Amino acid sequence: MPNQPLAPPARILPTLVFSQFAGTSLWFAGNAVLPELQQSLQLQEGALALLTSAVQLGFIAGTLVFAFLSLADRFSPRLLFLLCALLGAVANVLVLWVADSVAAVLTLRALTGFLLAGIYPVGMKIAASWFSTRLGKAIGYLVGALVLGTAFPHLLRGLGTTLPWEQVLIAISLLAALGGVLLYLLVPDGPFLSKGATFKVGNLLHAFRNKDFSAAALGYFGHMWELYTLWAFAPLILATAAPHLSAGQVSLYSFFVIAAGAAGCVGGGYLSQVWGSARVAFLQLLLSGLCCLLSLVVFQANIPFLLILFMLFWGVVAAGDSPQFSALTAKTAPAHLVGTALTVVVSIGFAISVVSIQATGFLLTLLPLPYVFALLFIGPALGLLALRRLAAAA
Repeated sequence: MPNQPLAPPARILPTLVFSQFAGTSLWFAGNAVLPELQQSLQLQEGALALLTSAVQLGFIAGTLVFAFLSLADRFSPRLLFLLCALLGAVANVLVLWVADSVAAVLTLRALTGFLLAGIYPVGMKIAASWFSTRLGKAIGYLVGALVLGTAFPHLLRGLGTTLPWEQVLIAISLLAALGGVLLYLLVPDGPFLSKGATFKVGNLLHAFRNKDFSAAALGYFGHMWELYTLWAFAPLILATAAPHLSAGQVSLYSFFVIAAGAAGCVGGGYLSQVWGSARVAFLQLLLSGLCCLLSLVVFQANIPFLLILFMLFWGVVAAGDSPQFSALTAKTAPAHLVGTALTVVVSIGFAISVVSIQATGFLLTLLPLPYVFALLFIGPALGLLALRRLAAAA
């Protein structure tokens, strides 16, 4: 009988999901302890955008370095994941010793972002090496774990408002290290892992000449204009549009808004088995774009219950299309450059998110909050234009 790949062992996907959750909990660790850092560093209102952008910029630098060296295609991705999880945990906890220096804190947050480049896209590479079919479903779980990891610091803070901020950072670092160790021990290199060529700009340009790859990438870029800006400013939105909420409630609701995206990721993963990744991504991007426009009304309605429900729904659809964009880019990229192509597309997407976060922070000093977030519709609108042909073909 011909050799056929066996189904992945039952432990593979749960371990990948937990490790991705644990590693990406480093992402918003600084945001969760923002009040204490603001006090320690004497930062003003721009601190939120500053801390978030430091991580994003570090992540962009990391993805570019990883892509240039083709690390995810030339070496064992599980070893890369382990090293980045351990070093990221160290960089995160070192904030405790430099909390009185703005430059040092921002440097460590940027370094954490740099190391996250070896966790998020590399985790997708590992998933692709185990799941040649149903990749949209597998990445749905994986990005759902990323969403929960991103939200987790807010939950930790919301449930333990009296917990010292130092203990919050330590707990997050220990969780990230544990995720890296478990993945290395329990998830060997997958049967579909392929070694890639050394990074060449010409190869990357060749990937973008593929119309399907370009459409998926451009759709993802439009999605990224909206997503991290919504996540970064969710606490500010809740505190401003519902001023009666306590600090603990704002943290808790921020967790639920961000974590709701996990339902969109996992649900979209299952739906992609019926509709295809392109249609699912198109629908969720359309709905999140409409939420941008509706925020102009909801944020001024002064109806707390409506605000919470609206933000939860927005959280579901804003993140739910992300795994399908990743699946589309993985499927349409050249086989020997999947890891590099994913890394570069993610890098460009996060560069776009930095521009969006900084622009939003600046506009909030000039315009009322509801008008600012309605402008996020620009990203989904352009993404939908790029994606429409893929969605129609599906």
